[in-house]
Amino acid sequence: MRYRDSCYDEKNLVVIGNGMVGHRFLEQMIARGATQDWNLIAFCEETRVAYDRVNLSGFFAGKTAADLSLVAPGLYHENNVQIYIGDKAESIDRTHKTITSANGVVIDYDKVVIATGSYPFVPPIQGKDAQGTFVYRTIDDLEAMSAYAKNCKVGVVIGGGLLGLECANALKNMGLETHVVEFAPRLMPVQVDDAGGTILKNKIEALGVMVHTSKSTTEIVSEHDRVTKMCFADGSELQTDMIVFSAGIRPRDEIAKTSGLTVGDRGGIVIDDHCQTSDSDIYAIGECALHNHRIYGLVAPGYAMAGIAADNLCNPKSATFTGADMSTKLKLLGVDVASFGDGFAKTPGSKEFTIVDAVQGIYKKLVLSENGTQLLGGILVGDASAYGNLMQLMQNQITLPPHPEDLLLPPREGKTSAVMGVEGLPDTAQICSCNNVTKGQICSAIQTNNLTDIGSVKKCTNAGTGCGGCVPLVTDLLKAEMKKAGIEVKNHLCEHFHYSRQELYHLVRTQKIQTFESLLAQHGQGQGCEICKPAVASILASAWNDYILNLPHAALQDTNDAFLANIQKDGTYSVIPRIPGGEIKPEMLIALGEVAKEFELYTKITGGQRIDLLGARVDQLPHIWRKLTDAGFESGHAYGKALRTVKSCVGSTWCRFGVQDSTSLAIEVELRYRGLRAPHKLKSAVSGCTRECAEAQSKDFGIIATEKGWNLYVCGNGGMKPQHAHLIAEDIDKETLIKYIDRFLMFYVRTANRLERTATWLNKLEGGIDYLKQVIIDDSLGICAELEAEMAHQVATYACEWKATIDDPKKLARFSHFINSDASDPSLVHIEERGQKRPAFDHEKELVSMHDRP
Repeated sequence: MRYRDSCYDEKNLVVIGNGMVGHRFLEQMIARGATQDWNLIAFCEETRVAYDRVNLSGFFAGKTAADLSLVAPGLYHENNVQIYIGDKAESIDRTHKTITSANGVVIDYDKVVIATGSYPFVPPIQGKDAQGTFVYRTIDDLEAMSAYAKNCKVGVVIGGGLLGLECANALKNMGLETHVVEFAPRLMPVQVDDAGGTILKNKIEALGVMVHTSKSTTEIVSEHDRVTKMCFADGSELQTDMIVFSAGIRPRDEIAKTSGLTVGDRGGIVIDDHCQTSDSDIYAIGECALHNHRIYGLVAPGYAMAGIAADNLCNPKSATFTGADMSTKLKLLGVDVASFGDGFAKTPGSKEFTIVDAVQGIYKKLVLSENGTQLLGGILVGDASAYGNLMQLMQNQITLPPHPEDLLLPPREGKTSAVMGVEGLPDTAQICSCNNVTKGQICSAIQTNNLTDIGSVKKCTNAGTGCGGCVPLVTDLLKAEMKKAGIEVKNHLCEHFHYSRQELYHLVRTQKIQTFESLLAQHGQGQGCEICKPAVASILASAWNDYILNLPHAALQDTNDAFLANIQKDGTYSVIPRIPGGEIKPEMLIALGEVAKEFELYTKITGGQRIDLLGARVDQLPHIWRKLTDAGFESGHAYGKALRTVKSCVGSTWCRFGVQDSTSLAIEVELRYRGLRAPHKLKSAVSGCTRECAEAQSKDFGIIATEKGWNLYVCGNGGMKPQHAHLIAEDIDKETLIKYIDRFLMFYVRTANRLERTATWLNKLEGGIDYLKQVIIDDSLGICAELEAEMAHQVATYACEWKATIDDPKKLARFSHFINSDASDPSLVHIEERGQKRPAFDHEKELVSMHDRP
């Protein structure tokens, strides 16, 4: 079959490849109105059109092929794009200017754009083609992996780069014991240095993925036509059921080679600055193209090439590709990793500034110019929240503050953040590197089109529609432009309440509103949603301290609060009783063991000095609570946005360094604030001396003993974004300490946004820690008496939610799997590991099912 459009004036532009970059090129041509001058024709080798390979692992998190598709419905048809799906372009006849496909289609061309991308590199290892070996590149690959994994227990990824760790996440999501084997001495060797690689390895191993670096695989061994193990050059072996190669990419340049185009010595179609090959009628873009001896293996440079090629085809020699920034920010296995600029300090005279927190798993490195005034690059592992601002400082060569380390650390005492806001960036600053969108373009779109929401900005500018890493900056720009235009920047809770959480809390308190229905009728609209219902339930609990399962509050709760326990991945629940200050009597320990043994619960010591009992069915919860409350325990509120724990060391009671009785104070503090509902969870600790064994400075409020009394710290945070707490008062007595904590907690409850931790709340608070001191200590707002009275009400009205539930037969009715049967959930399957039960993975469930069959 031969194709040539009958319209004499139109020319044939053939795109070979319909991956992310090939599709982007077609989008760019359509956006430029090029369909008036060109017949756009594309070959798509796969059986489905372009999809998002960057987020391919989302396929194992429930996304479908349709979810991952990049092609808007009707886009090609409405713009007369002729696409051959499932047909590979096999050859280019440059003499007769025709392209022939695998299915025998022959097309005349005027211009060609090759966007064939790359293929996964499979090292020449003996046994590499055995059954059970895969590559990680396409949806078809993922479907094949998923089908094979159903009969596997262990999976190995060969390659610890970006794609390798993405692939490891996929294997982990399939329920496999997952290993990563990397030839280099560290993970992500192209993006991360040795110190960052060590932190990354530790973080990933903590998530249950085993990492093997400096490993050279020499053989893959099979038995009965299935992979069984890997052999390494150092003589060691690794047993496995399946292997996925993710050891890098190679450009797909075979069609260029057979047609006589110039290719590089190590592959790649050679292109000039206009993205033209050695034949001026043929362009190459993306991972198949070699520009200045370099293959760009990220999507953003490919998108940039697509734009350059489109410009030059519409207006010859009008645009040039001069290279691309290889900076990247990703979340791999839940771990933030970012690398930008000269992260390895290769620039002569450059200087490095590094922060390493091995406890929290944080590594931050900045590379500075010789005089320390310019940012040249950096590496971030574990916390990449500063990536967007750091990129802007580097790209726009903005002079650094006097203390560049302030860019990575919380603000100094009494100072504002050293990180520049988006308002200070020049209009030429590139905000979205995936789509090459500048600050000026975003601001212009907001102003011209009167945009007031982030979705409209993304749709209008394409900013934030690629990897998504720039969305925080785009959001900040939107708010800044709205504020500049005199448009109110609304902080509404949701569409049903045109008030912030702080405003709703004020309405509830001042108007003594007791129910969601009353609040909705007086100040809202509609029926409510999954955002406002739990938020209002929390506000009502904070204000009035009612039992949360009392009607009508019960209907507002999310799953955890509704069943007074934390739901787990298999649908069972965890039970965590309160152990104030971490102090526990032997008979209570025995009671916990007896309960765990009777109900076959998995037991584990938590980081908050408590004992977690996991694997409880919903129908077992009341029976477990009854036995625990009979033994003297009460709810630990691990399921609620409430006070969790107050950790302590043994203090002066036992420790030779202790200067105050930290255990007694921790118990008193925990019992005082137990059950307090807040915008987010609260954690605390009391250390008996400055050696800080209880880690009080990483808590929402922490207390450290001194020779003269106690120091109070507030608004610290561990977790994903660690932040040291701020000293708000020092050498104070216990009475003053409790008074200040009362005020601090109730002020936070009053003013924080929904699901906002104290650290984030303080960072957004106008005036920061100095303002908070004025409110809490100096009573600058004249509200401290009210705050203390509100806390007194909380303390006086506390009741254990577990006890209240088991004493009410009506409340017990909700604790069953089915409304019409007392049977338990038959889908719950557990297996034994290290002498305890754990949830069975999907492939294990099938094995258990097969074993149980007659």
